[in-house]
Parts: sequence; structure tokens; C-alpha cells
Amino acid sequence: MPSRGFSPEDYAVRTARAQSAMALAGLDALLLTSEPDIRYFTGFLTRFWESPTRPWFLVVPAGGAPVAVIPSIGEALMRRTWIRDIRTWASPAPEDDGVSLLADTLGALAGPRGHIGLPMGAETVLRMPLADYARLRSALPDARFRDATAVLHSLQQVKSEAEIARIATACAIAGRAFARVPEIARAGTPLAEVFRRFQMLLLEEGADWVPYLAGGAGPGGYGDVISPADERPLARGDVLMLDTGAVFDGYFCDYDRNFSLGPPAADTVTAQDVLFEATEAGRAAARPGATAADLHDAMQAVIAAAGDLGAGGRLGHGLGMRLTEWPSLTATDRTPLVPGMVLTLEPALEIGPGRMLVHEENIVIREGAAELLSPRAPRALPELE
Repeated sequence: MPSRGFSPEDYAVRTARAQSAMALAGLDALLLTSEPDIRYFTGFLTRFWESPTRPWFLVVPAGGAPVAVIPSIGEALMRRTWIRDIRTWASPAPEDDGVSLLADTLGALAGPRGHIGLPMGAETVLRMPLADYARLRSALPDARFRDATAVLHSLQQVKSEAEIARIATACAIAGRAFARVPEIARAGTPLAEVFRRFQMLLLEEGADWVPYLAGGAGPGGYGDVISPADERPLARGDVLMLDTGAVFDGYFCDYDRNFSLGPPAADTVTAQDVLFEATEAGRAAARPGATAADLHDAMQAVIAAAGDLGAGGRLGHGLGMRLTEWPSLTATDRTPLVPGMVLTLEPALEIGPGRMLVHEENIVIREGAAELLSPRAPRALPELE
């Protein structure tokens, strides 16, 4: 199991890489407001982000270490990171919740006419009130605020070996919990109880927390993969699916497992076999130089050859500090794959009206064949009592 946290040198390397990309993009500073982006450059790891009350800011200048502009409640924890320039205010302060302090910081670091980058594209978020963002821009009337999504993507989509080790550890934790599903799930057990107890298993096996657990159960398959669990008891003939995003040291795993309550129906067996082969096709295609679309097409071809159009949507995505990251494995995403990218392979198949199966594994792109991070699911559906 890897040690927790990263060294100051790791964060300095990330910052230097960001500053090189900023120079190419003509940016004088990055303004970051979301939890994963701030943690990527600082190591500031806390569950306090669950509270929406306070905004948090990090400024990455063109040179030197980042500057934290944060509520005073976070100062002690931020001082345990490598960040030394920490500017605070007493929050919440609705009349000026850090806006003036942030404007002064940006003005000093980027200049009054500086080009300030913010992530503005798909899968990004501005975690501050829009009214405060408008005040910030008014306070810096000559500055230019520009989209820095590509800068962040270029940095974060390729993981270091230390990051990969954390994702692999999360995958191993989930694998041990999945192996114990027969302890908690059998005919007559309500699905909601299975969900609760599976989260307990993940924590027992070493997960820090379980921000995401989804799944479903139904005769021969399930109708969707995002509904909350209900109190319906499992019955023989059902397929149970559990899909977890458990976290270790701030990094997610994201894969599912299917189980049959008793012997599965013939069409369920066929669907499972198709999805197993589709995943194998995705793994084989997952090499440097291929694109996200190539992986989609390889998996979709297996599904289509079986006479099914699939269950729709993308067939996988990036994975890391977020449960889902870029790229998306769709027919139109031409993101090139490079070593160090961590992806999910997630083919789905519609068996019949209201019945589907989803199969998911986690991989990392290597110089040759992709490496599995999740323990490979068996070809045959495991049977529960």
C-alpha cells in the first residue's frame, strides 16, 4: 500500500509543468476554485468541501509557488501542505467573501492587465457565487479572463506512478469487498441493505470513504444503473450489480460487478459473454497512439456483432481525483491515448425492455498493452444463494 500524501517535490513538479503550459498559452496566472484542482497543486485534502458555504481559491502564478486565498478556518490544514503564502479572511462574509483579497492577489501576481486562466470547459466548475465572480472582474477591469481547460486537462489526464498506485490501491480495496459480496447478499435480502453493507465492507477493507455507490437488481438484468436502492428483496433469477467509486488518499476506483441469484437465464449468460469480449476488445485497442474513439469503436463492434446497438452513451471515461474525468470513450472523442492515462472500460448491452447489463474495468495505458488496475471479472457470472 502506498504511503499517503505526496512530497513537496511532487507538487513543485506539477506546478512547474503547469507554468510551462501557461507560458505556451500566454497566461500570467491560473485561478482555481474546485476541490480537485486545488488539491492537485497543494495536497489540501479535507471533507469540508461538502459544505457549500465558503469559497476557496488558489492562484498559480507564472513563476514561483502557488498562493492560497482561503477562509481562515482552513489555514491550519493548508499550513501542513507545501504552500507557504496563505492569505485568509474570516468567512462567511457575504458583503465581501474573499473577493477583495483575491483581486489584490491576482493584481499583484498577474499584473493589472494580466491574462488569468480559469477552467471554463466541459467537466469543470466555478466554485464561487456568480455575483462574486462579477465583482472580481469589476475589480480587475483591465485583466483578461481566459479559458484554461486545456492546460488543466494536459496536466491531469496523465497520472504519475504515485497517482496510479493510489488508484490501484482503491481498486484492490474494492476487489476485496466484491469478493465478500456473498456474505451480505442472498435471496430475500433487501437491495438497500446490500448497498449499506457493501459500503461497510469497503470501509473495512481500507477505503477512506465511499462517495459513490450505484447499482441495481432485477430479473435477468436491471433497468438502470443510477437509481437509489429500494427495499425490494433480492429474488432467485435476479441479477445484482454494484458499482463503486471508493476513495483511497483522494483517488477513486470506479468499476462494477454483476452477480446472479441462482443460475442465470440463457440470454443473461449470452449478454455477460458479449460484454466480457467487448471489454477484451477495448483492452486490446488501448495502446499509445489510439484515440478514445478507437476504444469505443472496438467495444461497440463486439456489441453490434451480437445484434445489439448497446445501451447507449459513452463506453468509458477517464479516472483519477474525480470519479469521472476526461476523455469520454465515445465515437467522436479523438483524444489521443498516452502512457499514464487511467481509463474505465464500460460496455453496456440491452438484453430486452427494461433489462440491461453493464461491465466495467479500470486500466492504465502503458507503452505496450494496457495494464489492468481492477481485478478482472470472471467470464461467467458469479452465483449467489
